[in-house]
Amino acid sequence: MTAVAAPSALLAIDQGTTSTRAIVFDRLGNKLGVAQCELPQSFPDSGWVEHDASRIWTDTLACARGALADAKLQAHELAALGITNQRETTVIWDRATAEPIHPAIVWQDRRTAAFCAEHAASFSAQSLHVKTGLLLDPYFSATKIAWILDHVEGARARAEAGELAFGTIDSWLLWKLTGGRVHATDATNASRTLLYNLATGDWDDELLAFFKVPRALLPAVQDTASNFGETDAELLGSPVTIGAMVGDQQAATVGQACFQPGMIKSTYGTGCFVVLNTGDKAVQSQHRLLGTVGYRLNGATTHALEGSIFVAGAAVQWLRDAVHLIGSAAETEALAKTIPDTQGVYLVPAFTGLGAPYWDPRARGAILGLTRDSGIAHIVRAALESVCYQTRDLLDAMAKDAVAPTELRVDGGMAVNDWLMQFLADIVRVTVVRPQTVETTALGAALLAGLTSGVYASLDEIAALWRAEARFEPQMDAARADALYAGWVEAVARTRVN
Repeated sequence: MTAVAAPSALLAIDQGTTSTRAIVFDRLGNKLGVAQCELPQSFPDSGWVEHDASRIWTDTLACARGALADAKLQAHELAALGITNQRETTVIWDRATAEPIHPAIVWQDRRTAAFCAEHAASFSAQSLHVKTGLLLDPYFSATKIAWILDHVEGARARAEAGELAFGTIDSWLLWKLTGGRVHATDATNASRTLLYNLATGDWDDELLAFFKVPRALLPAVQDTASNFGETDAELLGSPVTIGAMVGDQQAATVGQACFQPGMIKSTYGTGCFVVLNTGDKAVQSQHRLLGTVGYRLNGATTHALEGSIFVAGAAVQWLRDAVHLIGSAAETEALAKTIPDTQGVYLVPAFTGLGAPYWDPRARGAILGLTRDSGIAHIVRAALESVCYQTRDLLDAMAKDAVAPTELRVDGGMAVNDWLMQFLADIVRVTVVRPQTVETTALGAALLAGLTSGVYASLDEIAALWRAEARFEPQMDAARADALYAGWVEAVARTRVN
């Protein structure tokens, strides 16, 4: 009798800030099928950003079904699925009805800036950094949780009674996929809440008390690649093992095979996120970077140092949707090439404040250096260049904290822009390498699910699948690059409130 090969196809659910996608991969990392839904954001007040969590769920289910159909596969032909998600975005729902009690508060949201400013110098805030690797900032989940509990009538009492559940988007989708049977998260997402202790690998009672978050509200914390249960059979046609949950930037780190200490990747999506693998060492940044969990496998944590930029691709969306300077993101590369430089124009995209290394929630976006000769091409090119300058901000800080990279692996939607990647290499002064698969976030979730389900035996086997597609070497004169960057530093200073 001929043995039947075990399933090796893997489904990745990639729930991001502006879209929800599902991709089916084969064991070599090739795409077999894909489906995507755009996700609208709402801005109910200045600095506030919200999502409809119920819409996220229905889009996720539709995309998962669509990707399977596109791949011409049935659910029983999958080895497992993995979930990767926009991190820090906060959902609280009723355990009995599985209905959110408030719109999801997105990671970009700044409504809790006043609380963070009030407590920034407190002993607890300093202890918080040592325990979590993070800073007291509205970016993270804890103050968002507290805000919902304090602003939705009866929510705090219900949370303390165990009637409500909190989750980042991974936990929310897991709850819905398993019909409410599993309330869990993984260590990467937990490490972005300001409630997770890097040393103990669990929720921290002192931090829960500081933020007034009831423990009964929280999910269990599991390894990044582990069995999170099975999907309800009726959702996809057959039960599918959920073999991984991982925050989007950590997923991209896995997709880029950055498994050795000192390896570094930068993802260019809605925001820009640079992650440096620091191995089994949790680095305490002295330059306002974040210590975080890279991934946790078999109970062992691989740590990382991260720089977070709030606006990268979102600046291009703003050019298209808000001020209508372009009709599509694809136009930006051609426009940038029509002029030799911006003639001193800088766009600082601090639409929701500045992330690392500034962490200034009060900063606001600005276009500086405009003259009568400035046109659309100058502003568009300045928006693209801002991504490169912000990346240099982060790499310079990482060099001071840990190690100066000699190679930067890039991915995300903006990484397909050859002009931008060359300018990036020129400004950061290191080799920029783009992989064959730039959708490394989804790929990372799939690979981790494959690790759980036995499709892959080890990280070494996964690393052997990674292939470079293009390399960009610095070409600009170093003095010219330094002068351009100095102009950026000055522009940033002018956007900040002293």
